[in-house]
Amino acid sequence: MTDLSQIVKAYDVRGVVPAQWDEPLAELFGAAFVEVTAADAIVIGHDMRPSSPGLSGAFARGAAARGADVTQIGLCSTDELYFASGSLGLPGAMFTASHNPAQYNGIKMCRAGAAPVGQDTGLADIRARVERWSDEGAPEPVAEPGTVTQRDVLGDYAAHLRGLVDLSGIRPLKVVVDAGNGMGGHTVPTVFAGLPLELDAMYFELDGSFPNHEANPLDPKNIVDLQARVRETGADLGLAFDGDADRCFVVDENGDPVSPSAITALVAARELAKHPGGTVIHNLITSWSVPEVVRENGGEPVRTRVGHSFIKEEMATTGAIFGGEHSAHYYFRDFWNADTGMLAAMHVLAALGGQQGPLSQLVAQYDRYAASGEINSTVDDQTGRLAAIKTAYQGRDGVTLDELDGLTVTADNWWFNVRASNTEPLLRLNVEARDTATADRIRDEALAIIRG
Repeated sequence: MTDLSQIVKAYDVRGVVPAQWDEPLAELFGAAFVEVTAADAIVIGHDMRPSSPGLSGAFARGAAARGADVTQIGLCSTDELYFASGSLGLPGAMFTASHNPAQYNGIKMCRAGAAPVGQDTGLADIRARVERWSDEGAPEPVAEPGTVTQRDVLGDYAAHLRGLVDLSGIRPLKVVVDAGNGMGGHTVPTVFAGLPLELDAMYFELDGSFPNHEANPLDPKNIVDLQARVRETGADLGLAFDGDADRCFVVDENGDPVSPSAITALVAARELAKHPGGTVIHNLITSWSVPEVVRENGGEPVRTRVGHSFIKEEMATTGAIFGGEHSAHYYFRDFWNADTGMLAAMHVLAALGGQQGPLSQLVAQYDRYAASGEINSTVDDQTGRLAAIKTAYQGRDGVTLDELDGLTVTADNWWFNVRASNTEPLLRLNVEARDTATADRIRDEALAIIRG
């Protein structure tokens, strides 16, 4: 039987094209997606990678062969696909490999209303069907195949976002945006059109070969150009989008990165002003400042595991108004509980433009502690190293341990979390403390055990 384990991960399909998957396989995924979701209609979008139009077209053929009517929205960001899924009430498929290198492509799938398709909510069933059909042959097309039509939703997507955050009355701002040759170059001009923003566009040309830098702003080397442009031009802030533009990273007027935890806290405060007493989800490696700000603004913080399926599940369960992750994924109840970096960026612009101070001053109230950032270590035995850390800290006075996701060790003035990567032989360490010296000490202590 064909083994798809290398491209079907916990939340989506992603691999090298065509070495690991190709258009015939994408066609099988389209057929399987329709069967598992029992959909009579779906919506499909794709990013700017050279392989994306062909793969999405093959997926559409497979879906139509199983009787589903397919709406293709063409070039779009992932959150634009979520908008289409939510507003049209259709299951959706987005062809993108997000921030991965140019030779990769993938599919992010959702049910109607942008509800996630995860390992336990359909992805395993889709994979099983594709594996069986790739060995035994695809099923015969149904007697009445579905139709395939085209639709442009970019304008509706922009209007929906602008209806959620009013930027018309803010003071004029100069904004540098680095789209990384990804889909931000497609969506930003329409969303920002006519607003009191002076837009300095960097790398807006759609190019899936990523000629300027990887479309992964989480890696510091990929925001160096943005930081330099902000400093050179005296801009009020800079925004960097990843390849499929569902994540947004922020730098202040000095070109310094703003922590996604600080952005989470800022947006949470704004959402709580609209929805008093609401619940806000945060994953367990966001800063202490996030639950603090939520409580200070009358909200209820809820801590969860890392990963969009866990965040979305908890949002649906609790009716949360907002959720944020350290990786710059931001989730909104007003956006079908889906993640949209664009909406988070608009909140930052509204907050900054609604007062006279610089961004660094505005976010200082939300960035309260010293943090290590995520530090990856290659290890031979993930389980053994985690056990060694547990043994080292278990029983220490004033220290608590929990295993919600990996191992979190907490004291009065510091905490750290160590998690195993699902796809690589890595352990990921995040440390936070009330001062830099303590953060450095705990970081070095934990790394000595991890790399022991």
